[in-house]
Amino acid sequence: MIMGIMHLSPDWSKKTILIAEDVDSNYTVLEALLRQTQVHVLRAHNGLEAIEMISKQVEIDLVLMDLSMPKMNGIEALQQIRQQMPDKIVIVQTAHDISEEIVEAKFDDILQKPISRNNLIQLLSKYLV
Repeated sequence: MIMGIMHLSPDWSKKTILIAEDVDSNYTVLEALLRQTQVHVLRAHNGLEAIEMISKQVEIDLVLMDLSMPKMNGIEALQQIRQQMPDKIVIVQTAHDISEEIVEAKFDDILQKPISRNNLIQLLSKYLV
């Protein structure tokens, strides 16, 4: 096994991430990429469910928000989250090109699909200290 700095997994066993993702295969990939970090993972199937979960569970440290979801998209969900909890870390995950609308929405960061483990861990490490 090749050991490199990117192959090490941080210990996020005391952290909770909410993954707002309507596509089962995309959720499964993210959950698998995070498994070695021991992070507690919750799932919302749309933006509306994400808002409900965030308002009820204060222990959510970070949200990975899909952009395109039914009932409420990621930008609409972010706007409501910012009203309730302006300091909640919300990272958009998208397969779309980065549009002006995404930039103006003011997510904390942007994660482009397809998502590699190295990029995911590196990005989340900035926020999960």
